[in-house]
Amino acid sequence: MLIWVSLPNGDFSMFITFEGIEGSGKSLQVSQAEAYLKEKGIPCLMTREPGGTEFGKSLRRILLETGGPPREPLCELLLYLADRRQHLTQVIEPALKRGITVLCDRYHDATRAYQGAARGVPRQTIDSLAMLLGIRDPDATILLDLEPEVGLERARMRNHLASSVSEEGRFEAEDLAFHTSVRIGYLDLAKQFPERFRVVSAGGTPDEVFSRIAPLLHQWLFDGNCL
Repeated sequence: MLIWVSLPNGDFSMFITFEGIEGSGKSLQVSQAEAYLKEKGIPCLMTREPGGTEFGKSLRRILLETGGPPREPLCELLLYLADRRQHLTQVIEPALKRGITVLCDRYHDATRAYQGAARGVPRQTIDSLAMLLGIRDPDATILLDLEPEVGLERARMRNHLASSVSEEGRFEAEDLAFHTSVRIGYLDLAKQFPERFRVVSAGGTPDEVFSRIAPLLHQWLFDGNCL
């Protein structure tokens, strides 16, 4: 069930995350969701991981920059969790308490899929550390699903055209088997948490994809229906 933060004036806020493999269009869809909700009068905040705080921006460079020294999977996990704890306490939870809906480009399910399913860090290790750090799950998660071959082609083309993004191409450099494992990990999570996950096809134009997302946002935030 949804866990809304209720305020004295009757308003509520939701914590909604957008997940998916590289090239699935998450960042664009989060931006479209923010514009859609603000147009409808819903206060909302768009953020991302890693990098939703100044501390996180420094970690983002370490985690995503192309090249550099090897990162041991458990060390990589700890850096993501450090970013998440800072992000949660500094940005996400304060916004929710003020009645602002938070739209986040990646969150803890990304760690479960990338560091868990693809890197091989045991799921129990990931979730035990998250529990110690007070990492909560979101209220709702939109999983943008796409074949890894298509997503990688999109992502690599994006990085080629945008030099500022190409510096963050470490995961795009991974082989197809890695990204297939990430996708399988995400789909397994959607089966494990059907109460909060909604799997949306990321195929087609951005507007076609958002036409599949908008009814979900309307259901959750305007009709007040639980997942």
